[in-house]
Amino acid sequence: MTYVIGEIGQNHNGSVDIAKAIIDVVARPVYDKLFGKELKRMDAVKLTKRDLAQELSASQMARPYDTPNSFGKTYGAHREYLELDDVQHYDCYQYAKEKGLDFVETLCAVGCLSILNHFTPDRLKVASRDLTNLPLLDALAQTKIPIIVSTGMAGERELNEALETLTRHHEEISILHCVSQYPTEYENVNLNTIPYLQEKYPQYTIGYSDHTVGIATPVAAVAMGAKILEKHITLDRQMKGTDQAGSLEIDGIYRMMRDIRNLELSFGTKEIKIEDSVKAAREKLERSIATLRALPEGHIITLDDIHLLSPGDGIKWMDKAEVLGKKLKNAMPKDEIIYKSKLH
Repeated sequence: MTYVIGEIGQNHNGSVDIAKAIIDVVARPVYDKLFGKELKRMDAVKLTKRDLAQELSASQMARPYDTPNSFGKTYGAHREYLELDDVQHYDCYQYAKEKGLDFVETLCAVGCLSILNHFTPDRLKVASRDLTNLPLLDALAQTKIPIIVSTGMAGERELNEALETLTRHHEEISILHCVSQYPTEYENVNLNTIPYLQEKYPQYTIGYSDHTVGIATPVAAVAMGAKILEKHITLDRQMKGTDQAGSLEIDGIYRMMRDIRNLELSFGTKEIKIEDSVKAAREKLERSIATLRALPEGHIITLDDIHLLSPGDGIKWMDKAEVLGKKLKNAMPKDEIIYKSKLH
């Protein structure tokens, strides 16, 4: 099954309680109400951690930031408001683990590795913008924790340089096709990159990080073979914050997971077969050889005596040789199925 990550990112708006409430939503059971089945929910949640000392230039941190989504008068104050400290990240980690979820961290600077003094995430994520941050990649890889990289701002050269850096330490690497346009226009998604990456990098797990609105594209990505999927999630898209509007809220999380898990069930095997579940419908709706007219006892059946009617539990037209030239044991009325038991 596809490993699905709910990306909280900084949609917690600087609040551990909001982060936990989003985790609660992810931890809810996913039911297919039509067939009464419980389906597998998301596998993990993900937070993002920045080290503001290694984030932006002094002038960028000090620039005025007066927008509806601002949490501070300057961009630096805005970013500081949204940061959870190491202990708060650990609190969220413990909460997710109690709910049976994996916990993934996007670490945006070497200084963020301080969280490892408190806990070890199940996976580390490299944001698209940091694929060319080779010193960061080297430091992350040295932890030996499985790493996910996104390609959203990189070409093939940048990806290859990143992989060369990471594989000096280990090869538990996943590559996510990604388009860093928020939200991504559908004509820019290019899901065919997924099979391309599978062919080009068969030694790694290939997936997709989605920034489109809705659930159609992530579901399609799973159909195209994505083994890891990442999608932004929140409690309410109307909440303050730049990522909220492009995230899935409570109903969207449920619908995406329902559709993905049902899609996975539908893959089946590479063969043509008659499922057991189809047998009743087949018997009711298919056609069998039947009398075209009333026939007397001892009549030798010819092609002019037969046609096809439902139900389909009798002899099929492809097997008409089992009927033609055979003698009826008893007289038969018009439009009745000719079963083998009625033939000599």
